[in-house]
Amino acid sequence: MNIVFSRDSQVRGMDNTVADTEKYFGQFCSLLASYTRKTARLRDKADQLVKQLIDFANSENPELRATMRGFAEDLAKVQDYRQAQVERLETKVVNPLKLYGAQIKQTRAEIKKFKRVQNHEIKQLEKLEKLRQNSPWDRQMISQAETRVQRAAMDSSRTTLQLEETVDAFQRQKLKDLQTFFSNFVTIEMVFHAKALEVYSSAFQALEKYDLERDLQDFRAKMQGVYGHYDTQLLANTNPSPSVLQSLARQGTLQVQLYRANEDPEHPHANHGRFSLRDRGLRGQSAHCVCGQGGYLMLPGHSP
Repeated sequence: MNIVFSRDSQVRGMDNTVADTEKYFGQFCSLLASYTRKTARLRDKADQLVKQLIDFANSENPELRATMRGFAEDLAKVQDYRQAQVERLETKVVNPLKLYGAQIKQTRAEIKKFKRVQNHEIKQLEKLEKLRQNSPWDRQMISQAETRVQRAAMDSSRTTLQLEETVDAFQRQKLKDLQTFFSNFVTIEMVFHAKALEVYSSAFQALEKYDLERDLQDFRAKMQGVYGHYDTQLLANTNPSPSVLQSLARQGTLQVQLYRANEDPEHPHANHGRFSLRDRGLRGQSAHCVCGQGGYLMLPGHSP
């Protein structure tokens, strides 16, 4: 009977191990799933911010427009990395935790099987004790009961060994999986943050290079209504910066329209050979007039 109680204590310890695993792994799964969903919502909010930045940039002066568009592009790139982060968390962390319930269920089934065998052994022992007390002279019945007890004990011993192997394998797999889950989690986070840091560093440098004086000059010129009347020094200082021109060319916002004016019958050479270069992105900037064949290339808002 002492052996039976010892086995019962051993099984309770195994049952507690499985119950703790079910409890804490379920909590890990719930929290990491919530973490992944909130990361996805953060990505969505950042996408909205990117859209607002682009809309804002389109209403601003060229220098700020180019800077904000570049910043929006960098922020959008970070959200691409965040999308990959969400997908990897779902695939390598959350889904495996969700599937872990099947292993817990299988181990619990093994424990229940052992408990049935153990209960059968206890009942056979109780019957034997009752026979010994009530019919101590009936050796045949007692002998048969002892045989049944021995068989039940052998079944219980064999089942206990199987259960020990099952729970040991379960514990080993649990520890290995726990290591894998959180190693994957940390790796995914490190990859995202490393790539995001690289992009954010580039964005920070671009924002630091923003020249607000150029936009202020353009703004003041618009407020005074003096388009096309800069002196030579002012003209030199208000040329679009290389970053502006590069950004505009990349965005495809520079649209060149060349047209030749129809000759006036009364003044056949009045407009001959003149071209107009129109750039909506450079409205309000000082113009460079470049002599071309038979005429000029001009920015809008300036007279030849």
